[in-house]
Amino acid sequence: MSNCYKAQEMSMKSKEYALTKNREGWLGMFTDDAVVMDPVGVSPMDPTGLGHNGKAAISAFYDKHMATANLVEFEIQHSIPAGDSCANLVYLKNQITDDLAITQYMIVVYTANDEGMLTSLKAHWEWKKLEEQLSGAA
Repeated sequence: MSNCYKAQEMSMKSKEYALTKNREGWLGMFTDDAVVMDPVGVSPMDPTGLGHNGKAAISAFYDKHMATANLVEFEIQHSIPAGDSCANLVYLKNQITDDLAITQYMIVVYTANDEGMLTSLKAHWEWKKLEEQLSGAA
């Protein structure tokens, strides 16, 4: 199986593990030296913009951001495998409170090695849109 299809398969598992809060399953998809950028670039979630590098940093990212999220929708609307990667158009809905849900469209690029492990996950989404949704609820 080509690496792009391995990456695509892992992207489907990532969705499943995120929705079911399967921490060990999600972390187990990554190589020891993998990088997670979610979102890509500088943000309060990643002040350096260099990503969360290595298993310890990815574990901390999961515990701080993913474990506390209340994902109610994670829809992969389109998936494009190519090279050693897969790019997915994703619609995400996170229920913050009973009265507030945050929604985002994002492009998430998963890159896999020959063994089918993820070497990177790069989620492209708008931090500003998240802030606008939160401030509109204040």
